[in-house]
Amino acid sequence: MTTSIHLVGNLTRDPELRFIPSGAAVANFGVAINTRRKEGNEWVDSDPEFYDVVCWRELAENVAESLLKGQRVVVVGKLSQRSWQQDDGSTRSKVEVVADSVGPDLRWATAQVTRTERSNGSGGYQNDQREPF
Repeated sequence: MTTSIHLVGNLTRDPELRFIPSGAAVANFGVAINTRRKEGNEWVDSDPEFYDVVCWRELAENVAESLLKGQRVVVVGKLSQRSWQQDDGSTRSKVEVVADSVGPDLRWATAQVTRTERSNGSGGYQNDQREPF
């Protein structure tokens, strides 16, 4: 079972684009969420929440080309936990958001959208074809 998640926050670092051996693009970035509420006449900030986000294929390339640290974004995806074995034999695990969609938060900015052509020619999404690290 996967858990859907919607995040609205600021990029904590520029997206890092790389390619795995199969040639698929993968981009990683962080999102910080700060919520604010009014108590009486004062605004009070909550503790920030930090999320690691991973994007695949065309989404990864578009994110890396379009977004920078500090920009406010909207991320829609699924929570995912992955585990791996370190060289010393220890097992590590990580919870991250695997993004289905990422875009600028137009409440705080404007954007000029340029449509890209899909490399698979279908114009469809490839959400079910994610590759492990």
